[in-house]
Amino acid sequence: MRLFSISSPSGREGEKEEDKEEGGGDINSAKPKTPVIEVSEVFDKTGSAEKGSRTDVERQQPHAPRYPDPEELKKKVRARITIAESAVMIVSVAVILAVLVYCGKVAGQPSSTSTKNGDDKQHDNDNNPNDFTQYVNIWLGTQGGGNDNPAVSRPFGMVKLGPDLYVSGTDAYSGYLANGAFSGFSMMHEQGTGGAPKYGVVSQLPLVSDVAEPLSNLTVGRKTADGGSVGYYKAVTSEDVIVELAAASRAGMYQYTFPTNGTGAGDEKGNVLVDVSHVLPSYRGQGLSQGYAGGQIRVAEDGHYEGYGIYNNGWNRSPDWTIYFCGYFNTTPISNKTYLATDADGSIAQASGSATSNSGTVRVGSLFTFNSSTNNVVTSRVGISWLSTSQACTNLQNEIPADTPFSQVIDDTKSIWNEEVLSKITTSATNETTLELLYTSLYYMHLLPTNQTGENPGWTSDEPYYQDIFTYWDLFRCGTSLMQILQPTSYSEQIRSLIDIYRHDGYMPDARSSNYNGRTQGGSNADNILADAFVKGVRGAVNWTDGYAAMVKDAEVAPPNTIPPDPMAPDSSTKEGRGALPDWKNLGFITPTYTRAVSRAVEYAYNDFGLYQVASGLGQSEDATKYLNRSRNWRNHWNPAATSLGFSGFVVPRDADSKFQSIDILASGYWGDACYEASPWAYSFTDVHDAAHMIQLMGGEDLFEARLNATFEEGADGTSGSYIFDPTNEPMFAIPYLYNYINRPDLTVLHARHIAKTYYNTGVTGLPGNSDAGAMQTWLIWNMIGLYPITGQTTFLIHSPWFDSLSIDLGDGKRLTVSSSGGDNNGDADYFVQEVKVNGQAWEKGWLTWEDVFVEGGTIEFELGMEPVQWARGDVPPSPAS
Repeated sequence: MRLFSISSPSGREGEKEEDKEEGGGDINSAKPKTPVIEVSEVFDKTGSAEKGSRTDVERQQPHAPRYPDPEELKKKVRARITIAESAVMIVSVAVILAVLVYCGKVAGQPSSTSTKNGDDKQHDNDNNPNDFTQYVNIWLGTQGGGNDNPAVSRPFGMVKLGPDLYVSGTDAYSGYLANGAFSGFSMMHEQGTGGAPKYGVVSQLPLVSDVAEPLSNLTVGRKTADGGSVGYYKAVTSEDVIVELAAASRAGMYQYTFPTNGTGAGDEKGNVLVDVSHVLPSYRGQGLSQGYAGGQIRVAEDGHYEGYGIYNNGWNRSPDWTIYFCGYFNTTPISNKTYLATDADGSIAQASGSATSNSGTVRVGSLFTFNSSTNNVVTSRVGISWLSTSQACTNLQNEIPADTPFSQVIDDTKSIWNEEVLSKITTSATNETTLELLYTSLYYMHLLPTNQTGENPGWTSDEPYYQDIFTYWDLFRCGTSLMQILQPTSYSEQIRSLIDIYRHDGYMPDARSSNYNGRTQGGSNADNILADAFVKGVRGAVNWTDGYAAMVKDAEVAPPNTIPPDPMAPDSSTKEGRGALPDWKNLGFITPTYTRAVSRAVEYAYNDFGLYQVASGLGQSEDATKYLNRSRNWRNHWNPAATSLGFSGFVVPRDADSKFQSIDILASGYWGDACYEASPWAYSFTDVHDAAHMIQLMGGEDLFEARLNATFEEGADGTSGSYIFDPTNEPMFAIPYLYNYINRPDLTVLHARHIAKTYYNTGVTGLPGNSDAGAMQTWLIWNMIGLYPITGQTTFLIHSPWFDSLSIDLGDGKRLTVSSSGGDNNGDADYFVQEVKVNGQAWEKGWLTWEDVFVEGGTIEFELGMEPVQWARGDVPPSPAS
């Protein structure tokens, strides 16, 4: 069974190739706010998310929007209902809501046998309206391929302290799995990634009694469900050790409560194992499993430990990288031993208290033993650094100095999340499920990238430094646009960091981790990020001369292939830049000599449009003309004779003789195919900077609308229960909103709202696909706001907000306020736009610009109703390349 049963017509599963996982789950189940207690298995077999007919969806999910035939919408007029009918509706809705709220509260009550979070006063803040962390569900999307990371972290923090679970043959992308045994609790993880796990390093593992072979890849079982909330994580091992975690940005804190038998015999032992060789593995067989390559650990006379580990690989295929650590305990161990270990010789204690290895086959680590009879609560503070052990110790002292109460670290983390992130958006919403979706989405979009300013091992610079970028291929479509709005200062720093990476590493990254660029899935999409920032006025300390030079490097200089090449795409570099640039520059299209030829071509066109935008703004007129022309070269892949489902014209592969090649228009591909993680049908809609010409190629507005309708029509591909539209992946993010280009925002609202309400929920499988560092969550937030960004332009497409009122803090005392009347304050019903006002003025365009409501703030007022009306009668959104 596959999550949501999205399938391609060929019968292939349509989820991202990176993460084929089975899932079922607790759809829209009511959950407590905080503490949130997880169960360690997939829930509710009868509540499977297997998708059936629209009728089934509406029956199973009472809040799902009505989903009429789009053709019928053309015949609709404003509905008029009598006062009596309105009263009946209001009473009915009130009764239904009352029942749902009651049932939700009953279902959300922890059972009498559930494990409460430790120090509950830190987590139960339901009565504080300014504590938005109470609405963050750290378990949302942790299963079923979402790969959300429930570890403890601060916004953009280097530390993401959480568990590493081991199940043979299963990749734990963020460390967490719902089942399995604990192999450690590590300081470093990533958020929502696919590909393969990264990090899972600087680890501790609590054990009891005597430990004969400490460095033998030990694991310990899980006794109860893990618990946690923002700033706090709790687990109980099968040996009855309670593990509690808290974290700052570059340091973390462990609190262990070891079991005692109450006899007072004084011989009970609690141990903490520090295994430097610990790292998250991968079992996918793609050569992406991380490796340990050596390290060092030294226990000082005062009992604290320092060292480093060397590791490599992961989803970005990085060479060796080194992370340093510094750890302290609050109580003196009764013994500590440092070990070298090999598979052949086992763990050998080192009398010096120090162990060093330059080989991946020789493991190093230390075992600290405590008398749990006299003091069964042990805390450990650990700092990390990319620079040195001394810097790791400094980071620890700066962020969690000695005698810092565990509860204070939790409280400080919650306060930072509230002040810096969650309070940025406030709404009139009262539905707890919706509040949970909103604030959990805000939380998960702020875990990556990592702010490593001052922690760059590659070069010395006064510029900010951000890395752990996963990936701009995922994020450029709508994630980075939201980041700029919510975090303008950090976003400007991220732009400066990209340019500085170009200065020192030669190329801006499309993705980056462990201070190494890679893997590039399509185009050089940092170009899109810079263009978007430029046209929206990001200036300040950004050096746009160097920024434009970085973009030109992407557009003109093909990167050398890596040695060895990427085995899944050996034709050209997947590390950075545009590997298929020779064809793109010489032919104006990309031949099958290069993998992902079609998807790379449409992205290269988008990238070149970004260069046009910046060149124009900098007065580089010749460059602007050149790159605008190149941005139209996606058209060279358009085969008007290619057909599917009665529609003609799609982007397809083209060989060196300029002959079009046949391809399954509805089939998604992977690294070695013509289209990466989406189909020619999807990629034909990509280049919205040339939307007017795209519509012309598709046969005009009526056929464009019909093609979009088919994308969302159940069974249009001849496969029962499936849709062409794939909500699990980013290439189709914008497609529901493209109706605005023919002045049909009513159809945009119909389909986009159905997607949001059907494929997102608050369960552990509540995301339709990988989070991808929050990309999925940002799509949902834009749906709630009622706008959708067109990256690289100042255009925002207007659809319909969920709430009566939503306010966004833009900084410097400016706000965007989105208000509506006539809706249900939750986006479930009466969501069709009747009329719009922008800054108090009647508005008849299905779009607005950055200058209209973001530069100085502004207001957007919606009147909503049951039936669609043709409110958008003005100019359609711009198509600068058409």
